Amino acid sequence: MGDKILFVDDEPAFLKGYQLMLRQDFNVESAVGGEQGLAAIHDHGPYAVVVSDMRMPGMNGVQFLARVRQVTPDTIRMILTGYTDINAAMDAVNEGNIFRFLTKPCEREVLAKAITSGLVQYRLITSERELLENTLMGSIKVLTDVLSAVSPEAFGRSIRITRCVRHLVAKFHLPSSWRFEAAAMLSQLGCITLDPELIQAAYMGTHLTTENQVRFEAHPNTARDLLVNIRRLEPIAWMIGQQLTRGTPQKAPHVPELPAEVLVFGAKMLRVAVAFDSLRMKGMTNDEAVLQLRYRPAEFERELVDALADMKSEEAKMELRKVPISTLTTGMILQQDVRNRAGLLVVAKGQEVTRPLLVRLENFSLAQLIDNEIMALVPV
Repeated sequence: MGDKILFVDDEPAFLKGYQLMLRQDFNVESAVGGEQGLAAIHDHGPYAVVVSDMRMPGMNGVQFLARVRQVTPDTIRMILTGYTDINAAMDAVNEGNIFRFLTKPCEREVLAKAITSGLVQYRLITSERELLENTLMGSIKVLTDVLSAVSPEAFGRSIRITRCVRHLVAKFHLPSSWRFEAAAMLSQLGCITLDPELIQAAYMGTHLTTENQVRFEAHPNTARDLLVNIRRLEPIAWMIGQQLTRGTPQKAPHVPELPAEVLVFGAKMLRVAVAFDSLRMKGMTNDEAVLQLRYRPAEFERELVDALADMKSEEAKMELRKVPISTLTTGMILQQDVRNRAGLLVVAKGQEVTRPLLVRLENFSLAQLIDNEIMALVPV
């Protein structure tokens, strides 16, 4: 039957009635009370439509649907109530962003029509979002390919930061995960304006002059200014701009489908990923880097730092080999800097082999500008 509908009520008899009434036309599931409703969304979601009773003990319908909005913002939310309370209706609309407000008892035709309208709205929202996200991700890929060509060192770092952010997103079950991964992938975009020697020195923790330190620390704002005028990338640009700040992030921009507190959390997540990679670049193990970050509680939230403790190193799943360039495949990770005959960096150590990178290396190899074999981590 396709998209699922979730009914939440503190009366099991009502839930049984909804299932009997609608099961021929809709894929209906149920949960007793708000806590079970949230558990169902976490374990069995997403649901296209969630219909909740208003008066429930512990967590009323308004509070429950407000939580649903945070967890799955695309879900269409409706209230069913036996009380005609205008204040409750206003709260439901304002706090839970309710699509329909229905009264008990609700005739089957009325309920079915409301659910059908909700499904249409859900499909419109998700199809538009998927189209936009696919278009945006295509644009982001072009930008990262440009970064790979212009600044291999910066691109290598963006790959490592993205792995870290992806781990944190999964740990905290964050919505709109593509935004946080995109912020990580583009976090080093501003480095295209910097000298390769400055980038490498900054990444390795080498002492910089005051002038060079200021130039390097400006790269997040450079990337932010490049991206902020692209529609739907404003929150990504904002998170990137916060990656080297200390203390509480600046006020987040308004994003209808992403609560401000989630966006701020994303900025903190990117910041700790950048700091974690800086320590790893100095030769620290994962455990040593986590320990160092725990000593800086004013800069990094403990729950984010602790979440890095069980991040598996990519090296644990791979073995080190010397690989001819002709046999490199996507997914391998380079374990040496690749330089041309003049000593200029072509690809930085730690970079994952992608299709554009593979073409780049093959071209340099055919022109005999680099060695034909490279140390790389190969998936076991």
